[in-house]
Amino acid sequence: MDQFKVEPLFGGDHVGMLTPTNVTLWMALAVLAVTLLLVVGTRGRAIIPSRAQSVAELAYGFVYKMVEDVAGKDAIRFFPYIMTLFMFIVTANFLGLLPMSFATTSHIAVTAVLAMAVFLTVTILGFVLNGTKFLGLFWVSSAPLALRPILAVIELISYFVRPVSHSIRLAGNIMAGHAVIKVFAGFAAIATIAPVSILAITAVYGLEVLVAFIQAYVFTILTCVYLKDALHPSH
Repeated sequence: MDQFKVEPLFGGDHVGMLTPTNVTLWMALAVLAVTLLLVVGTRGRAIIPSRAQSVAELAYGFVYKMVEDVAGKDAIRFFPYIMTLFMFIVTANFLGLLPMSFATTSHIAVTAVLAMAVFLTVTILGFVLNGTKFLGLFWVSSAPLALRPILAVIELISYFVRPVSHSIRLAGNIMAGHAVIKVFAGFAAIATIAPVSILAITAVYGLEVLVAFIQAYVFTILTCVYLKDALHPSH
């Protein structure tokens, strides 16, 4: 599991709150890559787009449509935040697939901050826009009256579990894929099974490319679902 070890960039063993680490470096590279794609890549705004502009436009349209379809037209004002989340996560996931790189989204410390930011944003927004009516999210008015208190407790627990499942799903999938590749790579040193091991690494790597996109998509679409609850809390 050495590939997931957080290490200071400038030597030493101590990692403090302000210590630049390999996690810091690869998150900064993800931000830089997103900036180059969305800002520099689309600077010309050509009628016949370049490859970078085409990718940026596809990403923009993909996330915009997702927000509109899942959370509704009144959620479009939050599109910049959701677009930022998606682009950062998908870029960090793909950068983590490069040889000798560091998968930042495999660390719960990173994904937990992203998930908690979504949770706090949605919760605060829900109370700001709806006041106490936001609590109607936990009261299933369509259920029989005797069951409503029980369902309210279940809904409340599931609501506060959201950031946990939101963060663990992303970190767990990214970490598991990298760990499996590492296991197969260890068998590649044995001559008799090296060909099988290499084929397995290739197959898992191809799957990881798909997972890198799917997990960014899942994180983003769940954010849209939670945002919809904040905008329209009634069942």
